Amino acid sequence: MSFTATFLSEVQQVTAALPADTIERMVDELAALKERGGRLFILGVGGSAGNASHAVNDFRKIVGIETYAPTDNVSELTARTNDEGWSTIFEAWLKTSRLKKDDAILVLSVGGGNLEKNVSPNLVTALQYAAQVGTPVLGIVGRDGGYTARVGTAVVVVPTVNPEHVTPHSEAFQAVVWHLLVSHPRLKACATKWESTK
Repeated sequence: MSFTATFLSEVQQVTAALPADTIERMVDELAALKERGGRLFILGVGGSAGNASHAVNDFRKIVGIETYAPTDNVSELTARTNDEGWSTIFEAWLKTSRLKKDDAILVLSVGGGNLEKNVSPNLVTALQYAAQVGTPVLGIVGRDGGYTARVGTAVVVVPTVNPEHVTPHSEAFQAVVWHLLVSHPRLKACATKWESTK
């Protein structure tokens, strides 16, 4: 079997194993967030930061939730990294944004954060701050989900079907799941362009 055929087979396996019940819990949380007028903060690094930026657009434009990603402001991000350190960039950003319990955080990450391994410590410190505030945490993560999966309210852990492809599958399925969310009839408020074009 070719690499392409194998990879596409893995995609089918991941799709079949996605936890639909957890995704529906995310819908519940996002519907409640929208109802109470809270804001959504999407946190991600690396490829997940790119996904966060795209997801911000979709949650704002399609769902109508006020949504932000700290990584969209590269000047503040790099200034905080330079002056205060990488591990606190998201926590400090959320403090300046006056994070409230009526808001919510959505983490997009392959590992979900792990202080012991010093992997995405900025996610961990942000979620520790969210716990102090009482802000719900959602996530779309890979592997075992790390810290995000341990503390989150509703966290989709993208199933690992091949340990060699954890990162590409995790980041690809972040997009699948968030597009499902913004297309869900309980959340979608505006028609998307091609679906509205006759």
